[in-house]
Formats: sequence, structure tokens, C-alpha cells
Amino acid sequence: MEHQSVQKYYGEVLQGSEDLQTNACCTPDAMPDHVKAVLSQIHDEVLTRYYGCGLIAPLALEGMRILDLGCGAGRDVYALSAMVGERGRVVGVDMTPAQLDVARAHQAYHAEKFGYAASNVEFHHGFIEKLDELELEPGSFDIIVSNCVINLATDKAAVLSGVHHLLKEGGEMYFSDVYADRRVPEAMAKDEVLYGECLSGALYWNDFLTLARAAGFGDPRRVEARPLTIENPKLEERIAPLKFLSATYRLFKLAGLEPACEDFGQAVIYKGNIPHAPHEFVLDDHHVIETGKVFPVCGNTWMMLKETRFTEHFEFIGNFDTHYGIFEGCGGESPFVEGQAEGSVASCC
Repeated sequence: MEHQSVQKYYGEVLQGSEDLQTNACCTPDAMPDHVKAVLSQIHDEVLTRYYGCGLIAPLALEGMRILDLGCGAGRDVYALSAMVGERGRVVGVDMTPAQLDVARAHQAYHAEKFGYAASNVEFHHGFIEKLDELELEPGSFDIIVSNCVINLATDKAAVLSGVHHLLKEGGEMYFSDVYADRRVPEAMAKDEVLYGECLSGALYWNDFLTLARAAGFGDPRRVEARPLTIENPKLEERIAPLKFLSATYRLFKLAGLEPACEDFGQAVIYKGNIPHAPHEFVLDDHHVIETGKVFPVCGNTWMMLKETRFTEHFEFIGNFDTHYGIFEGCGGESPFVEGQAEGSVASCC
């Protein structure tokens, strides 16, 4: 799909979220209270022109430098600007001038609301497939976010490669997007409405994992996912039999991550000192770490906590001196796991 078609859909066809024809580009109502409090201060026009599908507000953001890919009218940029504080910075990139006009028009409003947004926010016009053409310093971002935009990109591999280039070592990409249960047929991919509605540009989920690893992000972690019901009978007929879901992933830029979860006898203890998470820390959909409890982890999870912004919030037990094989319950292809040779695969750690 051409950039011009997407720009027209989001700059002219859609004048607000009520113009969407499906529920693909919609965020669930459930969200943490502290996020609701920040969003309640966002300008109404910015909120109206929001087309995201997830919640891209990870924990421990104070002082972070964040890049938002496909920032649109700036809802997430302004929300994140409040969360990073005066010492942090949020940069938004979008290819649709009409959306950026809305974002920039309300910069003074949010500066007054948050006290510093005018100085810790900036917007750039550009394509997320060509991040190298923007004046952004390589290795300068702690976190890169995106909300239901990569499915619209014409070259998704280039997006992920550009993200890896701009992230600091130990930084992460935390983003929500739409995925398909199989590869989208070419005819469907050319449907401008389905593409603009974040459906026909969606990656097959397994192709996404392959692209992420090829870009240098070992061990992609899914945070959450929800099925998309579309809720438009005519469009449902056009996409059948494909199924879609909205999922949030985190990709860490860590050179030492291994292809599988390896066991080194390590464990962590969460201190409970991250704001808004006193009782537990959620790394992904299978690592919910209760405060004060010794929590065994694989080597990859250890690095995701030890060599990132999360390190000060954990105690670390063990090292990498002794290897014990695959982490129990993580699967893999070991012939030593009973039933593995017959094709069974255990759930991941």
C-alpha cells in the first residue's frame, strides 16, 4: 500500500475515532488509574484524533528519552511527557502533516497542564521506514514506542532495523500492533479500507517474530494480547477466514540474549519500588514477579532486568558460571525431555 493512501485515510477520511469502521484501532477501556489520570488532562481534539490499539505506557519512565513512531495527533507523546518528567524527553514522528498540525497546535496547552511539556516534547515529519533520514542520534533512546502503526508500514523489517539502530544498549521497544493468524493474501493487502483500518497490513505473528530476531532483538516478549472482533459485518466477510489480534510486545536491545531460555540457576527479587507497582512487576505475560519473593529466571530474563533501566529495582541471585541446560518448562528441542521427540512442546518459561 502506498504512503499516500495511508496519509489520505488518516489525514482526510478519518476526522475522529468515531469514523473508524472496525474496532482494530481502538484501545480497551481497562487501564491503570495513573494512566487514566494523565489522559484526563490531554486536549479533547488530540484525544479525538487518536487511533491506537494498545497501551504503550510501560513502568519506570522517569527521566527516560522516548521516541514514538507514528505519533499521530500526539496523545501518547503528551501522556508520556508527563510520565518521563522534566528530565525526560519524548520525540514523535509521523508521516501525516494533518495529524502533526493537531499535535503541534496544542503544545502550549499541554505545557500549561504538565508544566514542562513545551520543553520536553518535539515532533518530526517523516517515515518510520526511513528513520535514518531524520536528525535523530543513533543509540540515543531508552525506549521506542508505537501504537498500532507498524502494520501500516510498507517495509516492516526496515522499521525494526531503524529502531535497533536508535536504541541504547539495554533499551527497549515497547509497542502495540495488530497481527494475523496467517499471511494476508495479496488481494486483501491492496484493499485501502482494510489497510487503513490496521487489518490487511498486519503481519502474520510468526513472521513478526522472525523479523524481530533478524533485526537484533533476541527473545521477543509478549506482554498481552486480545482478539479483535471487527464488529462490522461487511468487512468481516472481506477478511474471512483470517483472524486478528492486538498484541503488545517488548523487544530488548541486549547483545547477549540467547535463542532459547537457558538455565543458570539464577533468581531475582523484586523490591517493589517502581512507582505504581508496589506489589508485583509484570515483565511479560508469563513473568509476574511478586514483591519480596525469590523468583527463578532464565538467563535471558536475568539480562532483561539486570542490564536495563530495571536493575535498581531488583536483587539478583547467582551468575552465569554454571549452565544447567534449558530452563525447566521452556520447551526447546532437547531429546532429553520426555515426549519431546514425539513432537510435544512444553509451555515457555
